[in-house]
Amino acid sequence: MNYRHAFHAGNFADVLKHVVLARILAYLGRKDGAWRVIDTHAGAGLYDLAGEEAERTGEWRQGVGAVFEATLAPEVETLLAPWKASVAAANPQGGLRHYPGSPLVALSLARPQDRLLFCETEPGIRAALAEAVKGDARAKVLATDGWQALSAYVPPKERRGVVLVDPPFEQPGEFQRLADGLISAHARWQGGVLCAWYPIKDIRAVDAFRREITRAGIPKTLRVELDIYATRQPDRLSGCGMVVVNPPFTLADEMRTVLTALAPLLAADGKGRVRVGWLMPER
Repeated sequence: MNYRHAFHAGNFADVLKHVVLARILAYLGRKDGAWRVIDTHAGAGLYDLAGEEAERTGEWRQGVGAVFEATLAPEVETLLAPWKASVAAANPQGGLRHYPGSPLVALSLARPQDRLLFCETEPGIRAALAEAVKGDARAKVLATDGWQALSAYVPPKERRGVVLVDPPFEQPGEFQRLADGLISAHARWQGGVLCAWYPIKDIRAVDAFRREITRAGIPKTLRVELDIYATRQPDRLSGCGMVVVNPPFTLADEMRTVLTALAPLLAADGKGRVRVGWLMPER
C-alpha cells in the first residue's frame, strides 16, 4: 500500500470525518448502555504535525489549524467540543503538535463500559497504532483486513455502536466495495450506525456509489459532503463526503450548522460548498 495518511493528517477531510464521528459518539454516550466502535481501516492513530510528511504538504494548516485559530459562534463551538477535546488530549503540552486519527478520537470519547476494535494490516502502521492506544483495555488492534472485518465482527455483541469504513481508495473498484460492504453490514446489523468516508475526485464513481446506496433502499441514510473548490477537477481532491446509515436524529442539523461555519475556513476558495441531505429517509 502506497498511501501514507501522515501526509494528509488533520486536513479538511479529517476534520469532516472526525467531527461526524465525535458527534455520533457524543450522542450514543447519552445512554448508559455500552457501545462498540469498529474501525475497518484504522491507520496509525496519532500523527506528528511537525513531522516530515505533514510539513511537506502542510495540509493540516488549512484543516485543523484553521479551525483552531478561528473565532466561531458559541453554538458551533458547542458542537465541535467533543472533537476539539480529542485533539487537545493528543496534545497534553498544548498547541497543535499532534493530530489524532479516528481510533484516538473514538477512544477519547469512550467510557469504561465501551469497547473499540481497530483493524490495520500494514505491520509498521499497526505497531504505531498499538503504541498510540497504549494498551488501553477497551481497545483491541487486529491485523485483520478491513473488508473482512465487516463480515467477521458485525454485528457486535453490544448491539449499539458505530462502524467506520475509511479505505485509502488506492485500488480499482473501491467505491463498489464500499457500497457492497455497507449494504452487507446493514443486512446483518440493521440498527447499527454505519459510516463510510469517500473522496470526491472521480465524480462519476461518486455518483455511481450514491446511486448504488440509494437503490439498496436502506432507510435513514444521510449524505454529508464538503467541496473545497468551486469547480471539481478529476486530477485533484475537490472534496469529500460521508454516508451515515442510522445517524442520530440530531446529526443532519448539527452538520449543517458546523459545516456552514467551517466551509469558508477549510475551502481553498474561501467559500466551499456544503451538502447535507437524505439519500434515503426513514420509512
